[in-house]
Amino acid sequence: MTGDAYAKAGVDQGAADSAVVGLVKALGAIQLGRPSRQVPLPGHYASVIALDERTGIALSTDGVGTKLVVAEELGRFDTVGIDCVAMNVNDVICVGAEPLAMLDYIAIDRADPAVCAEVGAGLARGAELAGVEIPGGELAQLGEMVRGVDVSGACFGTVALDEIVDGAAVQPGDAVIGLPSSGLHSNGYTLARSALAGISLGDDPEGRLGRPLGDELLEPTEIYVKPVVELLRSEVDVRGLAHITSGGLGNLLRLVADVGYEIDDPLPAPPLFGLIQERSGTSDDEMHDVFNMGCGFCCIVAAADEAAALDLLHPHYPGAKRIGSAVEGPREIRRH
Repeated sequence: MTGDAYAKAGVDQGAADSAVVGLVKALGAIQLGRPSRQVPLPGHYASVIALDERTGIALSTDGVGTKLVVAEELGRFDTVGIDCVAMNVNDVICVGAEPLAMLDYIAIDRADPAVCAEVGAGLARGAELAGVEIPGGELAQLGEMVRGVDVSGACFGTVALDEIVDGAAVQPGDAVIGLPSSGLHSNGYTLARSALAGISLGDDPEGRLGRPLGDELLEPTEIYVKPVVELLRSEVDVRGLAHITSGGLGNLLRLVADVGYEIDDPLPAPPLFGLIQERSGTSDDEMHDVFNMGCGFCCIVAAADEAAALDLLHPHYPGAKRIGSAVEGPREIRRH
């Protein structure tokens, strides 16, 4: 594959963006008969609804995506619940909120107790890692609509309205600290599976991965909640938080500040990303747009607090480091 590899693999991100515009326009026309409680955070990672003058509820929803196709091929569903939790809680913390609970939604062609038990085990493990509860959810048997199983969820947390982190405080010179990803996380699997087609999931191609491909692809999404909450509760001046998912480091531009970001010392990309790129012919730019490329989360802190932030983060992520800085100029990502 060459050119727009993701679209050729089956995902047209441009069409998706246009579809979201249509959805947002329709939802913006909702007539409540009362003032909206929504805190304006357009394009941010989570939505916030004001409960009163002091407290907000942060909300997010997401799913595991086509990573589930790999799970089905291997007959292993014990980790995808972790992914479901991670994709939700990692968004909620981006507004400075502490996730409290989430609900799961499992759509399946027919109820399979063994599959659901494995998914549940992953959800429970993810909840423990994130420090959230899962008080309920929904199991829908949709044999006429669904082939296999789909797993998604919705998370909520709380945040003081005067402590919301939206990136507005980011200034040129602030440090961008990258936290390592655990692999692909739960993004770009349509392209990854297309690129890797023909390689047995039980093989390690050319010994490049250090373990079977299937294990590498099912590595659960990292949950960043506890280290980031610890950072937020510290004296460090945290000015922006970004969950690096589809869109790569371009997700930094979802923050409010009118700045650009210069990435001059990126985290290393694990070998799996190189294997995907070689077999798909995907350009560097598209790889960085589709995948996290080894960096799963970014914390933007005041330049003077860089060392203190790293001191707090290194016990959790020894590989965490300053990968760049906020800069004056157009709102763009400059990669070296």
